[in-house]
Amino acid sequence: MRAVVQRVTEAAVEVDGVTVARITPDAQGLLILLGVGHDDDTSVAATLAGKVWRLRILDGERSASDVAAPILVVSQFTLLGDARRSRRPSWSAAAPRPVAEPLVDAFADALRDLGAEVATGHFGAHMRVSSVNDGPVTVLMEM
Repeated sequence: MRAVVQRVTEAAVEVDGVTVARITPDAQGLLILLGVGHDDDTSVAATLAGKVWRLRILDGERSASDVAAPILVVSQFTLLGDARRSRRPSWSAAAPRPVAEPLVDAFADALRDLGAEVATGHFGAHMRVSSVNDGPVTVLMEM
């Protein structure tokens, strides 16, 4: 599982011109772009969720758990793309939808179980993701 975690002051996901999830501009939050691989399972999702929840990248070296920061999770299989050998990325490392979709849900649910306010995009949809990266602070996390 691979996550790009961004500290944001606002973020939104649109599907077919409709905003389906957002972090409003009134507080810092985390935008998480999440890719799922073939070997990932619910324990990996829960472990990564815990690490993200406690990651100290907010102002004052605080974590989302310290300040109850909102979190927006967006599935993104392209994070597992491999373009080392050609100009056309291979997506073979990304788990197929029947595997990946429940694990993205498990990741979001694990964050909720920890006390996070979590919004999500729509799995498999063509989404327009906008964000204002704060800092900028962006961290790549892999399990």
